[in-house]
Amino acid sequence: MSENTVNTLPENTDAAEAVEDENTVLFTDFGLDGRVLAALTDVGYEKPSPIQAATIPVLLEGRDVVGLAQTGTGKTAAFAVPALSRMAELPPTKNTQILVLAPTRELALQVAEAFSSYAAHMDDFTVLPVYGGSAYGPQLAGLRRGAQVVVGTPGRVIDHIEKGSLDLSELQYMVLDEADEMLRMGFAEEVDQILSKTPEDKQVALFSATMPTAIRRIAKKYLKDPAEITVKAKTTTGTNTRQRYLQVMGPHKLDAMTRILEAEDFDGVIAFVRTKMATEDLADKLKARGYRSAAINGDIPQQQRERTVEALRDGKIDILVATDVAARGLDVERITLVVNYDIPHDTESYVHRIGRTGRAGRSGDAILFMTPREKYLLRAIEKATRQPVEQMHLPSAETINNLRMRKFAEKITETLASEDVSIFRDLVANYETEHDVPAAEIAAALAVMAQGGRPLLVQDLPEAPKGQRERAGGGRDSMNSRGPSRTLTEGNATYRIAVGRRNRVMPGSIVGAIANEGGLSAAQIGGIDIRSDHSLVELPADLSKDQLRALSKTRIGGELIHLELDAGRKPRRDRDDFGGGHRGGFRSDRGDRPFTKKSDGDRPYKKKFDGDRPYKKNDGERSFSGERTFSSDRTDRGGFGGDRDRSFGGPRKPRHTRG
Repeated sequence: MSENTVNTLPENTDAAEAVEDENTVLFTDFGLDGRVLAALTDVGYEKPSPIQAATIPVLLEGRDVVGLAQTGTGKTAAFAVPALSRMAELPPTKNTQILVLAPTRELALQVAEAFSSYAAHMDDFTVLPVYGGSAYGPQLAGLRRGAQVVVGTPGRVIDHIEKGSLDLSELQYMVLDEADEMLRMGFAEEVDQILSKTPEDKQVALFSATMPTAIRRIAKKYLKDPAEITVKAKTTTGTNTRQRYLQVMGPHKLDAMTRILEAEDFDGVIAFVRTKMATEDLADKLKARGYRSAAINGDIPQQQRERTVEALRDGKIDILVATDVAARGLDVERITLVVNYDIPHDTESYVHRIGRTGRAGRSGDAILFMTPREKYLLRAIEKATRQPVEQMHLPSAETINNLRMRKFAEKITETLASEDVSIFRDLVANYETEHDVPAAEIAAALAVMAQGGRPLLVQDLPEAPKGQRERAGGGRDSMNSRGPSRTLTEGNATYRIAVGRRNRVMPGSIVGAIANEGGLSAAQIGGIDIRSDHSLVELPADLSKDQLRALSKTRIGGELIHLELDAGRKPRRDRDDFGGGHRGGFRSDRGDRPFTKKSDGDRPYKKKFDGDRPYKKNDGERSFSGERTFSSDRTDRGGFGGDRDRSFGGPRKPRHTRG
């Protein structure tokens, strides 16, 4: 691989600032297609970021690129803008010319939306996101109609390739976005499969925050004399803005937001979400809970957008739900709180978002909602902004209930002081006499009626089980040590998938596939017990029909997993080898021949004897010698082809046979 470093910014902050200050290049200097330039003007882009300034000219020349940059340096425009500009020069076609692989469905949606924005002035142009957790029907229909750009997660892209619905024969340009994250999530084999099915003469751009050996290997194998471009992030946030984050699971975000709004004193609020559809959805749900809210996104006409912003400025609405593009340049003095309802994958977007408050010397608050699986994005934000984001805790149910009861009492006092209640007083008195019901009971019934079916009191939101929270937020080691819990978490069930050790499946591959295809977070995936020809996985018991359908058709390593409830197989809750960090929970499934694994000499090895003859087995893959053995070609789930050993609970043992 070429070691040509096109642009490297030093670690030193002052030096980095000096380099960027000297950069006076504009997007108009690149010779981009006029339609792409017009779209960039629409979204307010004039001056490229360092990664864009260094990468766009190289990609426009047709060279392959390896871009090393932290999350939040503007990588999406760095690869999308030159790709669209080059494609504009080619003859019109409905076949897929650009393929972008992203590790998560959220990032795939974000990248697809960015491509759509940059291609807004290109006629008969389609961007199609394909990812797990959603129905195949609309994706198949979109591919049949034709999509010049496909952005997808590796598992779903492979499914479409194998179904014949995704034709890559005319592919001109391929992007691996967040390649190191795809590696970490166990998509090495899938990425390798996809690349092997693409034309050799395509242009490839690979972007990653780090450059481990496995990524260098894939760059050497699939990229042609790539230019290596390294740029350090330089992002700062306002000192007047207090930054906090709240760890909350996706289904509980709405409850969390309403509790924060109830417990803390704010004026105008902007809540940022990733998609246009989500703006309308969240605004409607907040309205249903009694908040004056409205949505703005790229589909809303400019006049309506201006009226909505003016309503926020005048106090006619209190909460604005927006996408990044729609809120760009928004400056309303009333805004004292920014809620990152969906965490951005781009730290520059985070900085722009929280910059809507704390302006011109005013103080402001910014709260970030984060699921355990998204902790790596929080770390990227802190690293890029060079500022810590403090953890906050959700107001307790007791705090919220006390507030609600006090406000309810205050409303009674206000009503008695300001309204004529004589008619209702007579009605209550008559009812009390006729039905022999105490006035207090009647008042309680009227209070229930006034609530309109909404509960007055709340309960504490459930948290992810402690072990799952630690695994989800613990980085690489935590992903390598997944093992089944000793007890089944309340609300979960044990599911069976049709891949196991003989398929060389790894816990990380299972986590990545299920999370992306089923729309689950890593924290919702409990214990994983990998057996010889199948595996048991702890998942929420209330999976929807769509999730079950999607997961049953999911592939790991090219094999359908056929997910189903593990009917009649209750998890063994008290066995020594179920979890505990021993090689990912591997155990024997020999029916009436149980054994206890040897662990550092503190637990004796036990075998069941049939008469006087000990049970022996040597099938070339494993031996029951008290320690589990692995063949030497087993590789790390994160490697593109693999050159690192993977072990669970200790170093790999040499193969041997006990006899």
